[in-house]
Amino acid sequence: QVQLVESGGGSVQAGGSLRLSCAASGRTFDINAMAWYRQAPGKQRELVAIITSSGRTNYADSVKGRFTISRDNAKNTMYLQMNSLKPEDTAVYYCDAVGLPVVRKSQGTQVTVSS
Repeated sequence: QVQLVESGGGSVQAGGSLRLSCAASGRTFDINAMAWYRQAPGKQRELVAIITSSGRTNYADSVKGRFTISRDNAKNTMYLQMNSLKPEDTAVYYCDAVGLPVVRKSQGTQVTVSS
């Protein structure tokens, strides 16, 4: 199985930036696409961004132009650079190895943006 650990969340004011990390271990050679999701209180989980093994990316409309997903395959780590944060970005952020069963070593990482 693949194990994932998210980190890098925190509390910032609107307009601020954060960089999230997702460290993968275990059967990392099985990983193709990876993704970031988020879930705000009382809302459904939302796909934020996805990146393929070759580096192709796609973003939710709500974060286009503000967030950048990247990955370092040598380090088995994926990142989410979040700029120009808005209060509506407040959520728990999770990473995922698309299509693979994963074991979460963390429970996501909380991002809180105050106005």
